[in-house]
Parts: sequence; structure tokens; C-alpha cells
Amino acid sequence: MARRGPVGKLVTVGEAGEAVVLERLLAALAVPASVSGVEAPLLGPGDDAAVVVAPDARVVATTDLLVEGRDFRTDWSSGADVGAKAVAQNLADVAAMGAVPTGLLLTVGAPSDTPLAWLEDLGRGVAAACSVWSTSVIGGDLSGASELLVSITALGDLQGRAPVCRSGARPGDVLALAGSVGRSAAGLALLLAGGPELAEEVAPELLAAHRRPVPPVGAGPAAAAAGATAMLDVSDGLGVDGARLAAASRVHLDVDADWEDQHVLDLLVAARRLGGDDDPWGYGLVRSWVRGGGEDHALLATFPAGVAARGLPEPFVRIGEVLPVRSGWPAVTVNGDDEVVGGWDVYA
Repeated sequence: MARRGPVGKLVTVGEAGEAVVLERLLAALAVPASVSGVEAPLLGPGDDAAVVVAPDARVVATTDLLVEGRDFRTDWSSGADVGAKAVAQNLADVAAMGAVPTGLLLTVGAPSDTPLAWLEDLGRGVAAACSVWSTSVIGGDLSGASELLVSITALGDLQGRAPVCRSGARPGDVLALAGSVGRSAAGLALLLAGGPELAEEVAPELLAAHRRPVPPVGAGPAAAAAGATAMLDVSDGLGVDGARLAAASRVHLDVDADWEDQHVLDLLVAARRLGGDDDPWGYGLVRSWVRGGGEDHALLATFPAGVAARGLPEPFVRIGEVLPVRSGWPAVTVNGDDEVVGGWDVYA
């Protein structure tokens, strides 16, 4: 029996065959010519491999995989949602290195009973996200699979700058964030509690943040140009990813309680709907989302104090400071003593 996703077509990829699926997917992936700033590859889809320009003579490369049932559900997210999320999480990694995106390779694995329309919708979501960040799909692969798999490899250009690694933060630097944390986790919590209906009723903006995160891609190159000393994409949670940056740089990160207090306000409407008797106002739940929620794809960066004094590049805001490591301290704290924990582990 044919699977029926949210788009709901009877024709499946198994019925259509690889040639038709590829033709329809490539048509859906096309970025409109009216979109400015998209540099076409020297050789795009159609040959055994793409050929791209590398003006910097260095290529930033990253990849991420989305697995049905683990990273998305077709009853919660459309194909377009999944496509947009796949692009966002990869371009956030490119941005975290201080690079601009130059092209994407898309690989899709799908069971034979997957509606062809779902894959077309996926392609439209990928194309729409590419249009926002002036890039395009330059190649990829198709395969059969036991569940839906969507993988993107993203390429980027450093434009002559040094890459911004996780290992460059130093005591005395300012800790800064571009984007939000906790919103995707709040949207997911609403979905888990009552499905799309509850999430749409309580906080549609948080549902959208989970389905289609919008990372501050342009902030990465801006941070690099401003002199950021370290940076990474907050994909697994502020606690987990902050600890990764702290470990790589051999420093301690301390978050300002005032920033956290302000950041939780937008999430209270969801937390109060979901909070139990032990947390009727939802503050504990909100703090767990802010500290441990993943998939917002904000950029966490450190800057020399002098750069911060002159003004952080937009949209970065100061959220704390970098301190020397002290024996017995956790990697990330709020106001020096409250440990920031929680986050996503792919094998947990």
C-alpha cells in the first residue's frame, strides 16, 4: 500500500522510477533566476560530478544527515519543512567557520512507497531556503532506503579570511550569541504534548522555529571580519555546544543571568501550558529549553573585549564572558556557579 504523506499523492517513487524522480526533483530544486547573488557552478547537475569555482583556493565543507523518525516526522513536518531544515543546519556550520555558502550536494534515500509529491515538496523547501541565502544545489544522489533519509553536504568560501575555529577563545574575551536558543525545543515540546494542533494553538511561531529554523548565516562572515576568536553553531544546545567550545579553547564560559532572564520571556507561553504542578509558572522548563535545547542553529562566538567595546557585529549580543579554567568548575555556568547542562546526543 502506498504511503501517504502530508502532501498526499498516490504516485510513489517506486511507481515513477529513478529517471522520473530525478527529473521532477531537479525541477523542484531550481532556484528562480530572479534570485540575486546565486553564482552558478561551472558544471552543475547532469554529469558524474559538479565543478565549482574556488576563488579562495580553500573550500569549507560540512555535512549533516536527517533520519525519519529520529530527526523529523512526516505527520509533523512537510517535505518542504524537512528540506528547509536540512539546508539551514548545514549553512549554519558553514557560517560558523566564517565562510559564505557556495553550493550544496543533496542526497535522498526513500522507501519505494514514498509519494513522489513528498520528494518534490522537499525539493521546493530546499530551493526556497537556498534562495534566502543565495546558494543552490549543484549535485547529489538518490537511493532506496527503509526510511526517509535526507543528507546535505554544504560548501563554502572563506573570501580570504582565516577560518574561525572553536579553539581560539581566550580569557577576557566577550561571549556573544547571534540568533535564539530554546525556541525549537519549545516547539518540539508542544508537538510531543499534543501534536501540530496544540502547537499551532499555543505558539505557532515556536512550531515554525522547530520545523524551519532560520540561522543567522550572514552573521558568521561578519563575525570573522570583526575579529571573532572562536565560533560554533549551536545545534545540540547551549550547554553541550558551549562545553565543546570551552574544551577546544581550554577556557570556562560564564553566561549572564540577566541575559538568560530576558531570553526566557518569549517561551513562557509554551512553558506555562506544559508545566506541571512542580513548575506551575514554567520557569524551570523554559530554562531547560534555553540551556539544553538544540536545532535553533544560533551562532555562539567569542570576541576580544576591544571589539565588543567598539560594537559587536549585528545581530550578535553579549551574553557572558570567557574566564580561565578553574579546577572543579563545569565548562559552562550562569553567574559563575549554576551549571549549564543538557543538550542533544545522537546516540542517547
